[in-house]
Amino acid sequence: MNTPAHLIIGAAAFARPDAWRVTAAALAGALVPDLSLWLLSAHALYVQGIAPRVVFDQLYFSESWQAVFRIDNAILLWGLLFGAGAWLRRDALTAFGGAGLLHVLTDLPLHHDDGRPHFWPFSDHVVRSPVSYWDDAHHAALVGPVEGVLALALCVLLWRRFRGAGARALIALAALAEMLPTLFWRLVFSA
Repeated sequence: MNTPAHLIIGAAAFARPDAWRVTAAALAGALVPDLSLWLLSAHALYVQGIAPRVVFDQLYFSESWQAVFRIDNAILLWGLLFGAGAWLRRDALTAFGGAGLLHVLTDLPLHHDDGRPHFWPFSDHVVRSPVSYWDDAHHAALVGPVEGVLALALCVLLWRRFRGAGARALIALAALAEMLPTLFWRLVFSA
């Protein structure tokens, strides 16, 4: 799933207009499982000057990168954070852990050959789903629009829930961030 979709889903599930810390925690939890990929990729591409094909065809699958992904995409760890927050009645921790758990659980069925080892520390197994959110060879032409419609519907829900101008600007930005890459790549690859 695209990172903006994860942010939108995490916010829809856990953000609260009357609790900015809970909302910030939900957004952080939704972001963290992808953050390492963004940081590692940016460093490799822009600091080290490594070609994109090498970054995404080799480094992404390297043991050093997968070691990071094992931790920040571990269902067990996110589940423990979510459970601890609920048990301790700490709304921000619940939102953080819950949004992270939603992130990894929605990623699990949407990656064909680029999934993460979600079952660490019990296993390094990577699920090879028959569908992909980005790869047209694995039904992305269907999955991508469904993701987009879901994200936009949740943005409408968030728009109704959050009335402040700043919050609504962020919601609009999230919707735009979710839709633009999809539209751009569809135009590029359909030409």
